[in-house]
Amino acid sequence: MQNIKNIIFDYGNVIFDIDFRIAQASFQKLGITDIENFFAHKAHNQLFDDFETGAISPAEFRAGIRKAAGKPELTDKQIDDAWNSLLIGTIQENHDLLLRVKEKYRTFLLSNNNEIHYDWIINYLKTTFEINNYDAYFEKAYFSQHMKLRKPNTNIFEQVLKDNNLDPTETLFIDDSPQHIEGAKKVGLNALLMTEKPAQLGAFLKENGIL
Repeated sequence: MQNIKNIIFDYGNVIFDIDFRIAQASFQKLGITDIENFFAHKAHNQLFDDFETGAISPAEFRAGIRKAAGKPELTDKQIDDAWNSLLIGTIQENHDLLLRVKEKYRTFLLSNNNEIHYDWIINYLKTTFEINNYDAYFEKAYFSQHMKLRKPNTNIFEQVLKDNNLDPTETLFIDDSPQHIEGAKKVGLNALLMTEKPAQLGAFLKENGIL
């Protein structure tokens, strides 16, 4: 891509496989009904936004799940297992690819995340790849629960741009969610909708002239 000097990557379904349908099925097993309104890719209960922006604690999130399911007896483990069931994993090739991209561009990670998922992912990276975090793979990794902001709101993009003195016209944002793409465009970012599985990230970047 011409004039692109910086790339901001989303995490889920860009670098790391996730499957919302698995979590939907898991929540239904816990007793939650009307799952499409409660938790889906494009819309969900306010509980999830609050958790992703650090407005509520893991304990408060679990209490919200118990209330939604009508089952106060649900254990923390039952809830965490259901919530984490959407996390599938990634491949070493994507880590190698990120290092290659970093040699050519300033790169950043920007993920809507939460404390329960974050802890699971960090443990997964340690046990599967023997890495502690993503510090080596990006100039900086941003997670919504630490920033108290979330995509697609424009303030999260503005914060990343300001922190790193990035020109939006020279910066590309890659995400799998159309609503996040629209939020990025509102602040002047170039944006690409990820249309492939994370295992095809390398091919996707080549097709779009990034590598």
